[in-house]
Amino acid sequence: MRSSAASDVYKRQTLHSAQKQNGETIMREKAIERKLTLMVKKRGGICPKFVSPGYDGMPDRIILLPGCHFAFVEVKAPVKKPRPLQIARHKVLMKLGFRVYVIDSAEQIGAILDEIQSP
Repeated sequence: MRSSAASDVYKRQTLHSAQKQNGETIMREKAIERKLTLMVKKRGGICPKFVSPGYDGMPDRIILLPGCHFAFVEVKAPVKKPRPLQIARHKVLMKLGFRVYVIDSAEQIGAILDEIQSP
């Protein structure tokens, strides 16, 4: 359970990580990534940064959940799209049988984690 002080810090970080667009507050990529890692951790998993030196365009993170459930995730700022090289890498991974997701909203995270954990 998160303490009140910790909760206040998280709320401030989220607000600082948000921006206005057309009158709506939207989360920045870093805030979405932070929320993703927290939600994965709550489910007993880890979500390390995925770094692939010499092989550009790979997804940002890999989700590893209990029961050998895993997927690659590209985190984008709202309304931003993956670059052509990223799309090409996603296609290679999917052709190999891996799940690849692009997340540009914190609201997507729960459903994606549910899908990854489904048999």
